[in-house]
Amino acid sequence: MAAAREEIEIAGVRLTSPEKVLYPEQGTTKRDLAEYYLAIADHILPHVARRPITLVRCPTGRQKKCFYQRHAGSGVPPELGEVEISGFEESGAYLYIKDVKGLIAMVQMGVLEMHPWGARVDRPERAERVIFDLDPGEGLGFSDVIAAARDVRQALTEMDLVSFVKTTGGKGLHVVIPIERRHEWREVKAFAKDLGETLARQAPERFLTRISKAERRGRIFIDYLRNDPTSTAVAPYSTRARAGAPVAMPVAWEDLSSALDPAAFNIATVPGYLKGRRADPWGEIGKLRQRLPV
Repeated sequence: MAAAREEIEIAGVRLTSPEKVLYPEQGTTKRDLAEYYLAIADHILPHVARRPITLVRCPTGRQKKCFYQRHAGSGVPPELGEVEISGFEESGAYLYIKDVKGLIAMVQMGVLEMHPWGARVDRPERAERVIFDLDPGEGLGFSDVIAAARDVRQALTEMDLVSFVKTTGGKGLHVVIPIERRHEWREVKAFAKDLGETLARQAPERFLTRISKAERRGRIFIDYLRNDPTSTAVAPYSTRARAGAPVAMPVAWEDLSSALDPAAFNIATVPGYLKGRRADPWGEIGKLRQRLPV
C-alpha cells in the first residue's frame, strides 16, 4: 500500500495532510474541501473576496475543537490579505480573501465556515448588504420558514427593494438585499430592526425579534443583529462545521418550496447543482444598486 501523500498543491497553494478527515460522517478530507472550493470559486468569490472575514476554524475536524477567528494574528498565509479597520485597531488587522488562492489557504488553515462582512475592505464602514436571518423556533418546519421569507420579501417589495434568499446550512433562511455603499452600519441595523419589529407587531403569533429562546417556540426569530461588523452571517456557498458537510446555498425564489431540502446542499452535490442550472441564482446581486428608505 502506497503511503498517503503528506503535501500536495492545489491552485498553486500548498496543502498539507490532504487526506486528513474533516467531516468524519462522509470521510470528507482536506483535499475534498479544497477541490470543492476550486470548483465553485467563480460563484463564491463575489461574496467573500476583499471583505473582512470571520472564520470558524476546525483544524482537526468538525467534531473536535473549533474556534472563531476574527483577526489576523501570527502565521498568516501569504495568499491572504490583512486590513486595519478604523475603530478596531486595538484588536488587530482583519484577514480577507483576494482570489482563489485565498480560498485554498482557508482550507489549509482548517476553516470550515466563512462569515464575511457585508462591506468591502476599501470602505468597511459602509454596508452594501442587509441580512434578515430567519431562525425557526421549536415546533416549526421548513415550510414555516419559507412562508416567513416570503413575507419579508413582500415587505421589501413594497419598498421597491429587490431581495435574494439562501439556505443557511441549517434550519433557517437568509433574506438578503444589496444596497449602495452610502449607509453606515447603524442605519442598516436600524432599518432591519424596524422591519423585523413591524412584522412581529403585525403577526406576534408568528414572529419575534427578541433573542430569548424561551419565547421562540412556534415562532420565527427575525435576527436583525447580523447587520453589524462584529455579528456576521455565513457566506453564500460556504460550508458549515456540521454533520453532512452542508453548504449555505443561494436559491432562486421560484425554487423555494416544500420540495426543497436544505440538507441536500453539501460539498458533494453543489458543484453539480450549479452546472445543471442555466444561471447562478444570485448572479445579479452584485449589479443592483438600491437605497434604503431611511
